[in-house]
Amino acid sequence: MAKKLDGKRVAFLAAPEGVEQVELTQPWDAVQAEGATPELVSTQTGKLQAFNHLDRGDTFPIDHAVGDVSADDYDALVLPGGVANPDFLRTNADAVSFARGFFEQAKPVAVICHGPWTLVEADVVRGRKLTSWPSLQTDLRNAGAKWEDSEVVTDQGLVSSRKPDDLPAFCAKLVEEFAEGRHSRQAASA
Repeated sequence: MAKKLDGKRVAFLAAPEGVEQVELTQPWDAVQAEGATPELVSTQTGKLQAFNHLDRGDTFPIDHAVGDVSADDYDALVLPGGVANPDFLRTNADAVSFARGFFEQAKPVAVICHGPWTLVEADVVRGRKLTSWPSLQTDLRNAGAKWEDSEVVTDQGLVSSRKPDDLPAFCAKLVEEFAEGRHSRQAASA
């Protein structure tokens, strides 16, 4: 029986340290269970150190350095949270460009918790409806987003959620959006 994401490649963009482990592993497991090939992309090669809030979690092998891949190589993007993770990513030009590339190509993107900080830096949230960890709402509104406090928000291929408690709804919705593929209105603003 065919699975919803058979043959799709999904990039998971995370800093080498600071990603919230469950926000990486649960979406990873969800896309893999539906037949996709998830790949971990970071600002360097080697291992990624995940965290369970402020405590060190597991390490994960990084598949590719972000400077060696592009949105062309993938069907969708997941940006997990954790406070330090997106704060580091938004200062890396390759990571910001990589994330923006998915919007330029109208490919689906899923982001949770503090992850939208990278999208603010990529200037792709203007006019979009999304949610995040509550402390980001002012940053998102200042960047032109329409922020709402909901478990999961979808806006033309952009799936967002607030926190680890939202992961079941987040994972179900990102699988649905990734199965749909490109969204004509997903494109980045000029």
